[in-house]
Amino acid sequence: MNILMMTNTYLPHVGGVARSVSAFSNMYRKLGHNVLVVAPEFPNMPEREEHVIRIPAIQRFNGTDFSVVLPVPHFLGAAVEEFEPDIVHSHHPFLVGSIAARIASTYELPLVFTHHTMYERYTHYVPGDSDTLKRFVIKLATSYANLCDLVFAPSESIETLLLKRQVTSPIKVLPTGVDLTSFAKGDGKSFRKAMNIPIDAFVVGHLGRLAPEKNLTFLSEALIDFLHVTPQAHFLLIGKGNATKQIQNTFKLGGLSARLHYVPTLHQPLLSSAYKAMDVFVFSSHSETQGMVLTEAFAAGVPVIALDAPGAREVVKDNSNGRLLPANSDKKHFADAIADYLNQPNKIKTNFKSSAYDTAKKFSIEQSAVLALNGYANILGKNYAHRPKEHQLLAELSHLIKIEWELFANIASAAADAVSEPDSDSKQ
Repeated sequence: MNILMMTNTYLPHVGGVARSVSAFSNMYRKLGHNVLVVAPEFPNMPEREEHVIRIPAIQRFNGTDFSVVLPVPHFLGAAVEEFEPDIVHSHHPFLVGSIAARIASTYELPLVFTHHTMYERYTHYVPGDSDTLKRFVIKLATSYANLCDLVFAPSESIETLLLKRQVTSPIKVLPTGVDLTSFAKGDGKSFRKAMNIPIDAFVVGHLGRLAPEKNLTFLSEALIDFLHVTPQAHFLLIGKGNATKQIQNTFKLGGLSARLHYVPTLHQPLLSSAYKAMDVFVFSSHSETQGMVLTEAFAAGVPVIALDAPGAREVVKDNSNGRLLPANSDKKHFADAIADYLNQPNKIKTNFKSSAYDTAKKFSIEQSAVLALNGYANILGKNYAHRPKEHQLLAELSHLIKIEWELFANIASAAADAVSEPDSDSKQ
């Protein structure tokens, strides 16, 4: 099978979608299939990549670590025709996702969409961040899903949400699997030594994209409270994003910079060693669609303390492989949960770790890839259903979002000009 994967984010970008696309692509190839990834250009990407086509993009959109795709280059069409895809798999409902829909329509191919993200929680990256824009984004993602022949939901929570939003296309729950072999390896002691973390320290860890929607202010403040009363504890933070400086400043103001150990980016095999260096993994996001980093932690035998939210509730079982705290928990409750785990007898901690690994085995990448391939196979050979109404709705919503975006961008620009413009008295 020839699978065309189209995504707005890809390695070396740090984030769940990029890692998901990479993990599935690699496993599909191991299982004997051909995969071509179409993705934007990113800083520090490899000079030579096999089976990847990069599209020119505007880097660091609006001060974030995302890219915005520029008009489609002519060479993409020729590359797609040469690849002769059987399936077009889109990982976003806009930008490259729009290109994916056009390719599927042009060549009469099945279109698959993975609803990775709760997109309405990311509108703060757009000037204005209005409720109207949030509604448009939800409608856009829903109409895009209804344009597709199959929709993958990364978790049962997202499947329920999509049905509530009236997605009528077939939906299949498909978590991003974890490479058990890779994450079971790793040398935590050597990693601690390299990071100047005491070998006998209690290490709390977090990995992911460091952005405001991840609820990291809450997490940082909870950790400050915990570290203040636990002198043997250290925090290992891995990831990149525009919340990095805020987290570092929080630890500096708390007088705890020496116990914050920060690494922007890690790849295998160091990533496994980083997980192995942790005693517990903490997670406070409300905006996830799946718990990808949580299953990675479990694969390394690391229990998780998380808030009850989509993505976490599917994998974290309270007082089994970790702690699943109420979504409205305050920072004291979160800090107390970390302290409670630290103070458990070693036998109880060992049971937590064993249960964590048992959970990871249920989310192997091999199992997830086979589920996805079966989903592809079920729609191959069927007549492509052209949906002119959905295409029209998608185009209209995209246009409305563009208008909303430009409106608030102009307002913000005018406000900035007004503030920076000297008043009449100062000119005299």
